[in-house]
Amino acid sequence: MLTRFFLILALCLNSSAKNEDTISWNESNKLSWADFKGPKDTSSDAAAVTASGITFSYAVRKTDDRITGFDAEVFAHFYPESSWFIKDRCNDYILAHEQLHFDITELHVRIFRYRLAQLEASQNIKTKLNEVHKTVNKELSDMQHQYDSQSRNSINKEEQAKWTSYVAENLQKFAVYKSE
Repeated sequence: MLTRFFLILALCLNSSAKNEDTISWNESNKLSWADFKGPKDTSSDAAAVTASGITFSYAVRKTDDRITGFDAEVFAHFYPESSWFIKDRCNDYILAHEQLHFDITELHVRIFRYRLAQLEASQNIKTKLNEVHKTVNKELSDMQHQYDSQSRNSINKEEQAKWTSYVAENLQKFAVYKSE
């Protein structure tokens, strides 16, 4: 069975994105098939599609026209209306594959937060913040594609198991930056 993911990369500089129907990543709240509410593509070879991505916003603090600090927020979101599954092609194993796509998004949120913590306020902080955002989104997209390629969209159970372990280890490595 094939599964695909759909990556939504969002730079949210205003509050309008908060009104979208999303599910924020949470360690104790795993996805269920009921969360996949989008229109099905029955012509697709895919059994399911997960739409997830990073939302990012920031604000800079200024004193006398000099940037003195910044605050940033980064979240992993799942988009139910853009995610779908075909019931007779899916099972718990496929759902675990789709959950790992969302977990990979969370991993990159943690990496993003780690990199933000390394930045210092400067007059070019907006450029640096946007560069980190762009880099992390590229790395996220690359890893999502690599995951599907190596696991053959979950068909290769040995590779799927390797990816499950790899993501769990790295989520733990960046646990201090986890989403609540």
